[in-house]
Amino acid sequence: MSADNSTKTGGEAARPSRIEQRCIESGMKMTGQRRIIARVLSEANDHPDVEELYRRSTLVDPKISIATVYRTVRLLEEAAIIDRLDFGDGRARYEESPDEHHDHLIDMKSGRVIEFQNDEIEALQRRIAEQYGFRLVGHRLELYGVPLSGNDDPSDD
Repeated sequence: MSADNSTKTGGEAARPSRIEQRCIESGMKMTGQRRIIARVLSEANDHPDVEELYRRSTLVDPKISIATVYRTVRLLEEAAIIDRLDFGDGRARYEESPDEHHDHLIDMKSGRVIEFQNDEIEALQRRIAEQYGFRLVGHRLELYGVPLSGNDDPSDD
């Protein structure tokens, strides 16, 4: 892998991914393996855990170790480039630190995670904080549910 600011795919230099670019801008040393892990995270449409990041990264470079993935994830988290998420399944999951706030709805049957933003919920959270004498500076909301269709209707119990 070259030492420039891109990974090689199909013989062509690829543009740095969003996470790679944020690392470069923050002055982080970008090794070839870090670039791959950053690109895998940038391209993820889900919220992978370290084991899944490792699996996907080794498809690109089989020499990447699980320890390298753990170290890289820790560095990216410490630099506020990615966020660590806990969806109640005992696995830390990761996503790029978003430019805009969003919340998560987690399907407890499939593990699917839906990202959403709702102005009413945001306003309610600010009002609750004010009611208790606080100015809200941040929050995280995760909703856990099961599909309403099929035998998952809680009114059947």
